[in-house]
Amino acid sequence: MKVYICPNCGWIRVVSRRKQVECFKCGECQMVVTKLPYEKVGHMSEEERESYAKTWLYLHNSRNES
Repeated sequence: MKVYICPNCGWIRVVSRRKQVECFKCGECQMVVTKLPYEKVGHMSEEERESYAKTWLYLHNSRNES
């Protein structure tokens, strides 16, 4: 199981065998695999997932702007 995040809206999705993963929330064509383990996502609250997504988006968007 791999954890993907949408680089556009931050929606998190767990997928087992697919390489092309689309976001069902905003329609982004290609989500990005994260280093977040599946087991950890399963134990996170909705608030923790939102916090992770906001932090991920901030870090990756600031890298792209540099």
